[in-house]
Amino acid sequence: MIATQIRQKDALFYFASYPSERLLTRVRFISRFYDEEGGAIKPEEVPADDDVAHFIARIERSDKAFQRELSRTKVRSIRNFYETAITQPPIPGTVLLFTPQKLRFDPLDGDRNVGRLQEPEEKFLIIDGQHRLAALQFYERTHPEEAKNIQVPCVIFDGRSEDFATEMFVIINSTPTRINKSHLIDLYERVSWAEPDRRFAAHIVEMLYSEGDSPLRYRINRLGGRSKQEKWILQAELYNEIHRWVKQVWSKIEKEGTDKRAAARYYAMVRDFLKAASQVWGEAWGDADYMVTKPVTIKAMIRVCADLATEDAQPDENRVERWRGRLSPWTEQMRAFRNDGFYERFPARGQVERVARIHRELARFASVQPRKKDR
Repeated sequence: MIATQIRQKDALFYFASYPSERLLTRVRFISRFYDEEGGAIKPEEVPADDDVAHFIARIERSDKAFQRELSRTKVRSIRNFYETAITQPPIPGTVLLFTPQKLRFDPLDGDRNVGRLQEPEEKFLIIDGQHRLAALQFYERTHPEEAKNIQVPCVIFDGRSEDFATEMFVIINSTPTRINKSHLIDLYERVSWAEPDRRFAAHIVEMLYSEGDSPLRYRINRLGGRSKQEKWILQAELYNEIHRWVKQVWSKIEKEGTDKRAAARYYAMVRDFLKAASQVWGEAWGDADYMVTKPVTIKAMIRVCADLATEDAQPDENRVERWRGRLSPWTEQMRAFRNDGFYERFPARGQVERVARIHRELARFASVQPRKKDR
């Protein structure tokens, strides 16, 4: 299909116009939908290893905004709009699609941003637009000729992690008329079906936001609440890094305990590490002219914290002073973390690669050995 390649900061995605007939065969519904005539769209079976699809399906089943009657009413109203819209476009807003497969993009001659985009081998997951596409499928059943003439604007994300798709879903749907949870931490802490490692990581991030001795207190953007204060990092981004660490040492955590008291021990390690880091970075810590407390560096520092905790977590006593000594070479690197020229000094193809590169550099400066992953 013909698509436009779009770049925004480190993000790369595509915009395409999909014929409705084709699109409806290339997406999978993970929720059950009904129309007023008793017709139904059954959810497709979700593979056991597809965490994103399971996440979205569970949210839609557990949240009041997606109970059957409201879904039926919403689909009916959208379908009625398709039937009555003449001069107005039936689907003016984009549908957001996701595939973990990296799609091939071949630019057309003379324009590197427009080209042919490969379709994924598996069906797209719908991040946003399930109700609109469900209504379109019902409309196609009763108005097949009219439906053939509908082109659906789509934004396509490819080759990303499951965390990216989950985060995108939460951000898009975090309004009172949709999901009434404000962020990932609410979702993972308050629903019974959340995996224990995710709840464990969520407890740590919650404490990083709320505890009085946390260097990140109120600096985490939770998509609302204290929004007038300066924020350093999105909660979902921080959560992904903490969960990455937790997941890799989960077998050890299970042996030691997985309750909130156990999570508090890991919080204490992150807290002490960030206190030590804030001291060695000095004036650069929290300074808008430096990248030290920007997401890309905070995420890299969390990885160094995980490395350091593996080899030198105990004893708790004097840990801040001990770790400050280990991190002290960072003070000499302050100039490298000034905003001006930062991306040239740490070149990468995107943020994922840049975080990994900064992690390696910071660990090397502090003589911290990369941690062996506990699988």
